[in-house]
Amino acid sequence: MQLNFPIFPEQASSMAGQVDALYLFLVLITTFFSLLIAILILYFAIKYRRTPGRQAEQIHGSTLLEIVWTVIPLGISMVIFVWGAVIYYHMERPPANPLEIYGVGKQWMWKFQHPGGQREINTLHVPTGRDVKVTLISQDVIHSFFVPAFRVKQDVLPNRYVFTWFKATQPGTYHLFCSQYCGTKHSGMVGQVVVMTPEDYASWLASGKAEGSLASLGEKAFQQYGCTTCHRPDSGARGPNLEGVYGRPIRLTDNRVVLADDNYIRESILEPNAKVVSGFQSIMPTFRGVVSEDEIIAITEYIKHLSPQQANPLNNRSTPTEIRDSEVPNIQQQNKQQNQQQPAQQTPQGKRPANPSGKKP
Repeated sequence: MQLNFPIFPEQASSMAGQVDALYLFLVLITTFFSLLIAILILYFAIKYRRTPGRQAEQIHGSTLLEIVWTVIPLGISMVIFVWGAVIYYHMERPPANPLEIYGVGKQWMWKFQHPGGQREINTLHVPTGRDVKVTLISQDVIHSFFVPAFRVKQDVLPNRYVFTWFKATQPGTYHLFCSQYCGTKHSGMVGQVVVMTPEDYASWLASGKAEGSLASLGEKAFQQYGCTTCHRPDSGARGPNLEGVYGRPIRLTDNRVVLADDNYIRESILEPNAKVVSGFQSIMPTFRGVVSEDEIIAITEYIKHLSPQQANPLNNRSTPTEIRDSEVPNIQQQNKQQNQQQPAQQTPQGKRPANPSGKKP
């Protein structure tokens, strides 16, 4: 009879080995000091046990001993801190150009959307050997995206986009759990991540039913809700020009500067008066209760693909000429000089200007 009792879950991602190494180090350190303390307690209990005729003696402290048992735990703690910080840094910063997938958690299921428009429920197909970034949001309560084989766990919050990333290394089917209690059917909110070779993944994408890419679906929603009426690239637009705006800093009417990321776009759709772009009025109506979460994701993907990023002007003007912050002092100086020269230019040649005081010169 063979017992299948693995100490760790299967390692199926590029970060799994690093997480397990740190965890194993913590287990060994904890085990070592637990045994050391237990052995010393037994040793001193036996050596200094109460016996007839033995008198108690005053033992003075040892400076060297106090330094040793302070420096050694401090050094071990710093090793754990730096090691954990390095792993956290890599896990919180996805590599460049990942495969981006959107996920929505709700009571009690997971919904995923691929860039090509393919949709899944409680199942996520990904290729091996490629960085995958999953942008997540909840429609109701707090959920948690947990794949033990990838050593990935990310709380999924309502009204806010969060993300996690991984690089699957082994083809197979792996468990997907919600590790945050989210209601009566929390235990049933399970799914699976299907890891495929790049060739099989390409075949799966081609065989999947999709009405169009996620960006094309976003373009349809953008036109359906009349967004093109105000967000135009010409000078008569009543809203900011959205071409190339994603990922760039935007200056607001209160002089704050925010980054036009997924959360900013979502908030601008649902709460348009929260952050009004400099140079525009607060006239956009809210689309809360009108646009679904899936449509917001599609519109965000469409805005990402409107045009490539250019320079980073802080004032997002809809006019062809964009005003940069560095140009503002020069423009103000030129206007001041023109105002000072204007009265002299309007005085007819050969005539003296009027004397406002009424006195003779």
